[in-house]
Amino acid sequence: MTKTDKKGHLFVISGPSGVGKGTLLSALLKNHPDIKLSISATTRKPRPGEIHGVNYFFTTVDDFKALIQKNELLEWAEFAGNFYGTYQKTVQESLDNGHDLALEIDVQGALQVKNKIKDAILIFILPPSMEELKARLEGRNTETQEAIAKRLSIVENELKHAELFNYKVINNEFDTALKELENIIIAERGK
Repeated sequence: MTKTDKKGHLFVISGPSGVGKGTLLSALLKNHPDIKLSISATTRKPRPGEIHGVNYFFTTVDDFKALIQKNELLEWAEFAGNFYGTYQKTVQESLDNGHDLALEIDVQGALQVKNKIKDAILIFILPPSMEELKARLEGRNTETQEAIAKRLSIVENELKHAELFNYKVINNEFDTALKELENIIIAERGK
């Protein structure tokens, strides 16, 4: 069987803000360059150094809404006045060509993906505790106490959905969490 005869795996990494999913995913992709990161579309303006087609596919609100109307997005959400989403065709073509993909998205988006791609592997990254998560969010020094409190109330709701995921990884100690994430990838590829 050649690589293109076998369908790729879609690994969906999700979890609350501040849990370290982006850092874990970056390390995973560095250790496993054969897994490609799925690039999302967004209506927000590029930040300094961001490149269209590398960091995001930057688009207009009207074009994004047209994608929603045509059902061309695997998942999408509106956050802080901007739209974010994943092109369904791009993901499906990569999987059909035997490429493994990783997608880092919020809990709502992950559940949308699972509804459309039944064999997607959903991995929920958990904080060691709510207290630790609060300390991490405060340690960023990027938000007010009010904003942190709002985020933590969202986290409590997101944690209720963790049982709907295939796997849960507690990011208490980084190297241990990364090894657990890698073991999930190896096990799923071996099926």
